[in-house]
Formats: sequence, structure tokens, C-alpha cells
Amino acid sequence: MYPFFRKTLFKLDPEAAHQLTLNAVRFAGWLPPARWILQLAYSAPSKPVHAFGLDFKNPVGLAAGYDKDAIAIQGLAALGFGHIEVGTVTPLPQTGNPQPRIFRLIEDEAVINRLGFPSRGTEYVQERLNPGLAPNWLERFLGYGPRKKKAVRKPIRGFILGVNLGKNKSTPNEEAVFDYLALLQNFAPLADYLTINVSSPNTEGLRRLQARDTLEELLKNLRQQQLIEQKQLDRRVPLLVKLAPDLSNQELDDAVDVILRTNMDGIIATNTTVERLGLRSNHRGETGGLSGKPLKAQSEAMLQNIVKRVNNQIPIVSAGGIMNPEDAKRRLDMGATLIQIYTGMIYYGPGLARAIARFL
Repeated sequence: MYPFFRKTLFKLDPEAAHQLTLNAVRFAGWLPPARWILQLAYSAPSKPVHAFGLDFKNPVGLAAGYDKDAIAIQGLAALGFGHIEVGTVTPLPQTGNPQPRIFRLIEDEAVINRLGFPSRGTEYVQERLNPGLAPNWLERFLGYGPRKKKAVRKPIRGFILGVNLGKNKSTPNEEAVFDYLALLQNFAPLADYLTINVSSPNTEGLRRLQARDTLEELLKNLRQQQLIEQKQLDRRVPLLVKLAPDLSNQELDDAVDVILRTNMDGIIATNTTVERLGLRSNHRGETGGLSGKPLKAQSEAMLQNIVKRVNNQIPIVSAGGIMNPEDAKRRLDMGATLIQIYTGMIYYGPGLARAIARFL
């Protein structure tokens, strides 16, 4: 039935359509009968994968960006994903860039977004992941703030939760490390893994954090904090680094070398691209990050390069341009341990995760 719903959704503004579908999944997740129906309709076969010290029920994940504020994870967990990555979360709330900021390129099966990390901030997402941190109705009425409880995630059986972390737009790059350190401390108790996002094209200057010296300084500090959190939590919270597809070969060499030398746990390749080669849509001139089918070749080429450079030292998560089960299998055959989807769901529906898991 998705082609029918897609025709209706595509008549709406892209951001409005996204909020509509996200809230539909959110409410379905709240209601046990509706959640059960989703699980029945979209259950995926078990295809276990062990990576980063974690056990994934299958290799198919939902990429960051779909559920930025962790409002719909119960419903999303019913769609057959082996892991869900929420965010990007910033320390302080921010609205992101002005609208319009999402554009469908239907002829190209692609999307351009220039959202710029709209986020309700750390405190809100913490409360979503651990409701015990939030004041109850009486405390809210009396004007109480968040409860002073230790943030410890109550596991939701059946999937792995990742949180994607990004600096605030107002934070200069020279001080970005403080944003990422605060985010790591706040979300390590609540997540199964954390992703350091230094590769979005929609926050000015963010991608400069991928430069060798800057990235090394950032990751060294985060590695030290990771070890502190490990002692306090009595478990390791893996740190992954998400890279841009637009890095030159030398920039990629430098970034991978730093990631390995600072003992990061994995790489996500790739974020969206600023390239516009071969596009047909009238929206091809919009600024922002391009995702979807046109990113396929670029993402596969980067995956191939990273696989060679990493040489099985750490797992790689492949994202970008995965539109069908064949695309997903090819990424795994190329050496990815896990894959993530997002834009593919916009064009082919919520059953994509299940279809991929069945095909593998």
C-alpha cells in the first residue's frame, strides 16, 4: 500500500510529511495494540551480527536524522531494525536553518537537506531515553525541574540504540571539544554506542573538524572520557566517527589513520554529499547535503577505500545510497559489518528494513 500513501505524502511539504510520518510511528509505539500490529507486519528474520562488543539482531539500522529527538523509538523498533541511531543531538536546543530546508528530487530518488542540526537539546533527549529523569505531572505543576537521578538506560529488548552527537552552531570549532565531551558524558549511560558527527555539510565549519590535527585532538579527548565513563558504568560505550563522502584520498587517509591511532571503535561511511553530478531535478541547485540514489557510487567507492585502509581492525557501517536489498547486500559483501538506511525508506516505504533482512 505504500505507493498509494507515498503519492499523498509527496503532495505535502517534505518537512511536514516527515513530521507526519514520524508522529504516526510515535503514536503507534505508544499504543501496545498498534505496536503489536507493526511488529506483526514488519518483523524481520534474525540475522545476528556481533560488532563493537554489541549483539545486533540483524545488520540493518536506521541512520541518524530520522528521529532527531528520540520521540519515536518504540514504534521504529517495531519496523525490523537491528539498530536505531537517534540525533543529531546538540548540547543546547537550537532551531537549525531557516525553512524551506528539505527538498525532494523525485526524478533522482534523492533528497537535499540543509537542516543544520535542529535539536531540542540534551536534556529533552535524555528524558526521552530515560523517562525517570523527567519530572512527573505534579512536579511540573509545582515548577520542579528534572529529577536528580542517575541517567541509566532501561534497555528496550530487541534492538541496539545509538546516539549521534554534534556541536551547537554557536560553538566555535576551537571549543567544539567541550560540546562533544559534555554530550559523551550525558549519553554514555543511555546509549549502546555513540557517533561523533563531524561531517554534516549543514553546520558552517563543522567538516573542518575532520582535518588531521583537529580530529586527533578531538578524538584523543573523547577517548580519555570514554575510559572514564567505562569505569563508572562498568561497560564500554563504543565511539564511532561519521565521515563525509567528499574527502580527498589524502584527507581520508589522514582521518582513518587518526581514528585508528586514537582507538575509536568504528567508522560510519558516509554522511550526505555536496556533489551534484548527474542530477535531473529542478531542485538540484539547492544547497545542503544530498542523500539517496545519486550517493550510491560515491559511498561505495569510499567504503572500498576505507575497507582497504582499516584492514579489519575496526568495523565499518555503510550508509548512503542504499535503496533496496541488493544495494545492502553489496555493501556487506564489500566489507561493511552493518548498514544504515534513511532516504530509501522515503521512496520505498517502512518495509525496507524487513525486505533487506529477508534478502540477506
